[in-house]
Order: sequence, then C-alpha cells, then structure tokens
Amino acid sequence: MAGAIIENMSTRKLCAVGGALLALQVAAFLVGGLVAPGPTTAVSYMSVKCVDVRKNHHKAKWLMPWGPNQCDKIRDIEEAIPREIEANDIVFSVHIPLPSMEMSPWFQFMLFILQLDIAFKLNNQIRENAEVSMDVSLAYRDDMFAEWTEMAHERVPRKLKCTFTSPKTPEYEGRYYECDVLPFMEIGSVAHKYYLLNIRLPVNEKKKINVGIGEIKDIQLVGIHQNGGFTKVWFAMKTFLTPSIFIIMVWYWRRITMMSRPPVLLEKVIFALGISMTFINIPVEWFSIGFDWTWMLLFGDIRQGIFYAMLLSFWIIFCGEHMMDQHERNHIAGYWKQVGPIAVGSFCLFIFDMCERGVQLTNPFYSIWTTDVGTELAMAFIIVAGICLCLYFLFLCFMVFQVFRNISGKQSSLPAMSKVRRLHYEGLIFRFKFLMLITLACAAMTVIFFIVSQVTEGHWKWGGVTVQVNSAFFTGIYGMWNLYVFALMFLYAPSHKNYGEDQSNGDLGVHSGEEVQLTTTITHVDGPTEIYKLTRKEAQE
Repeated sequence: MAGAIIENMSTRKLCAVGGALLALQVAAFLVGGLVAPGPTTAVSYMSVKCVDVRKNHHKAKWLMPWGPNQCDKIRDIEEAIPREIEANDIVFSVHIPLPSMEMSPWFQFMLFILQLDIAFKLNNQIRENAEVSMDVSLAYRDDMFAEWTEMAHERVPRKLKCTFTSPKTPEYEGRYYECDVLPFMEIGSVAHKYYLLNIRLPVNEKKKINVGIGEIKDIQLVGIHQNGGFTKVWFAMKTFLTPSIFIIMVWYWRRITMMSRPPVLLEKVIFALGISMTFINIPVEWFSIGFDWTWMLLFGDIRQGIFYAMLLSFWIIFCGEHMMDQHERNHIAGYWKQVGPIAVGSFCLFIFDMCERGVQLTNPFYSIWTTDVGTELAMAFIIVAGICLCLYFLFLCFMVFQVFRNISGKQSSLPAMSKVRRLHYEGLIFRFKFLMLITLACAAMTVIFFIVSQVTEGHWKWGGVTVQVNSAFFTGIYGMWNLYVFALMFLYAPSHKNYGEDQSNGDLGVHSGEEVQLTTTITHVDGPTEIYKLTRKEAQE
C-alpha cells in the first residue's frame, strides 16, 4: 500500500527534517536581521529657488541648485518682489543625490513624495478643492561635467488637502498650512549616477491655473530608495534558493511520472506551486544592475501575484481533496466556486497595478490617486478584490472545519482495527493535521511580522547588537514560503516504500474487510496519500 513520503517516514526522520527546516528558517530571519542593513533609506531634499528670466522657458536649459554652473537663486519668495521676479520665472531645482554622493543601480528604485510649505495670506487663501499644477522636467547624467539628458517632461496636477488650525485673522498671516504629503514620482530603476528635477508653478489667471493655492514658500521632497547592501543580500538569497527549489521540483515530478497511474489533481497543483515559486526565485534582478529596466517593479508584482494566487488555490484544493463528503474529485472544475474569487480578485489587482505602475513606465509622475475618476476606479478594484478575498477565506475556513470534523468522525472506526493498523492510521491523521497547522502558522507568522515591521522603528538594539526588523521580515518570510513549498514537494512526493511489503496482512492481524474499507479506490485516480484514500472511500459511498 504505497503512499506519500510523509506517511512512510518514521517519526525520527520526520522530526529531523522538521528540525533542519526550522534551522534554515531561523537562518533566513538572522540573515535579514543581522547581516543586511535596513531595506530602504529615506533622504530629504529641500528645493533651491532658481530664477529663469528667459522669454521661452521651454527651451532646454537645466538649472542646477549648486556646483560650478549653479543658477541665479533667491533665498525666499519675498526677495523676488523688489527684484520684480514673476512667479513664472521661479524654478524649484532639486539635485539627486545630495552633494558629493552618487546614485547606484543597487538602489533598484526611487520613490518621491512631495511636501508644499504654504503660508497663510488673507488676500491669497487656499480655495476649496484647490489643485496645484506643476511643470516638471527630469534629467540625468553619469558625469558631473556632462550635459543633462532629458528623461521626462510632464504637467503634473495634484489636489491640495490643507488645513489651517489658527484663526484666519491678520495676526496669523505667515503661518503655514498643514498639508498632506503628495505622491510625486516613482522610477523602477536607478541606472544613472545623477538626476535633476526642475519644477515650475506656471500661473495663468485666465485659465485659472495655480490660482487660489495660497503662497507657496518652499517645496520639499523625500526620496526613498532600496539600500544597496540589502539588495546584495536579497540577490544572494534568490540565487541560492532558485536551484534548491528547481531541483526538488524536478525530483518531485520525476517520482510522479514513475508511477503507473497518471498524476492526480493535488499532485499537479503542488507541482504548479513549485513552478510559481521558481518563477519568483529566478534572480532576473541581476540584469537590472547593467540594464535600465524600469519595468522590474511591475514584473515583480506580477510574479508575486501569480505565486499567491497559486498558493491560495492550493489550500482550497488540498482541503477539498481530503473531504469525505465531496463527490467530484480530481477535476479543477469541481472547485470553481472557491477558485473563482481568487481569479477575479487577482485580475482586479492586476488591472489596478497596470493602471498605476504600467502607466509609470512612460510617465514617472503619474498616480491613479490624483484624480477623482482615478481614485474611484482604484477603490473599486481594491474593494472588489477585498470582497473576493473575504469570500475565499469563508470558503477556506468552512472546508478546513469540514476536513477536521470528518477525519475526527472517521477516527471512531479506528478502535475496531488491529493495534498496528490503528497506530499506522492514527499517525497518518496526526501528520495531516500537523501539516494543516503548519500552514496556519506560516500564514499567521506572515501577518504578525508584517504588523511588527510596521509599528516598530525598523530596528531593535540588544546590547551591542542591532537587529534590522524590517529586513528580517523580508528575508524571513521569503525564506519561509520557499521552505514551505520545498517541504510540500518533498513530503508529498510518492514513496517507493510499500506499507506491508515487509509484513503481511496476517502478521498485522488485518482482516480483509478492514483492508477493503480503508484502501479500496478507483485505481486510475488513486490519490497521492493514504489519507486521500481513506477519505475518498466515504465520498464514493
């Protein structure tokens, strides 16, 4: 009576495998917590107010905030009045990075948020639903003395959400509004050493452009990029895990094809889960060090989406294939009610990502949240995906409850069996429940570490040791799901050891009726595990 490796493995060997996987899991957390730096770095940039008095501001001229060719600048807006400098002649210039520093491809991406410092004036207050329109130019170069090359030039509108907590009286003029930060720019690669932003706030009273937005004193940017040290650790993990999962996946499928029967649905789903994990692991990010691949963020989102959709589908099918009251088995069509919400939710999130990061491939300043229509569309996609996720978990919880209840009910027939036979099936049921609990623990650990990483300061200090919590979260959870998939393919691969080869039924004291009750199945769709066989008989009856 052949089954899966998990059912034929002794308790000692199973504990050894579990201990090895646990040690690797701890190592994955320690690599992120002790070896890698924090995953990201935030850098604050204060814009410099340059003066551009040319008649045609659209001609290619880049205004540098500092350096040998720095622009003619003013300290504040008040200085522009006696010099008769108009608002259209002021350019807010930001050089990335700060002086004496360079950007690196190891930074992987750049994300910028914008903060406007707006002073209260009685004769120039912020109107309701005010919108600031910025004319933004982005350029790059790889040498401090080279010419700037334009990378993007867009008109960037952003809605202002500002409040003034003090009374709007003359004595409070000059105090700043409290304004929400605004999404500004996202680039999916850092292929150049230096970047330059020139931001203009053109005023056109006839077209109501930048009218009623208050008196903007300064523009501040906060740039966020991935740390180069963390990138190297992350790439190293991917490079190590890719062959590990690929080898176990090939080994698993080879054992499946060696069977005299065709693969059953559960075996196919486990193999598909291994393919999706390998797809995530393949370290194509190494090419981003030498190529300007701005689509890497979008590609990473798609890879993660495929894996999580496959993982959610596996949990449903894994439970369904071990339920005793389900009549249709070994066909994905039998799970359309449960898998349908996964497909709809994944599609909604994919469309949302394409509307955001897909558009940013050509316009790095675009954000779907900056317009009313875009916000409503984004919220609609997210709400639909959330509803699908809730439906999925309701289905999953119900199926898990059914599996545990049915297996517990089946245990009532175990006392009538012989001692050896009873111990054998009690072990099988225990290991099945154990795997279900491990799955729950992995999901819970993901949620817990995510919450911890959000509420902590990013690192803990124990004596002289600094633990990077956020880095540990990324490497630990990534390693955990790799180990989970590895364990599934190893433990659920068909075993070449036949239970009963060394001991006959007579030796075990097993009656023929008992054997028929527990193992009789349709041969060509015989399941991959003994628990599968045990539960399938009830469905057929």
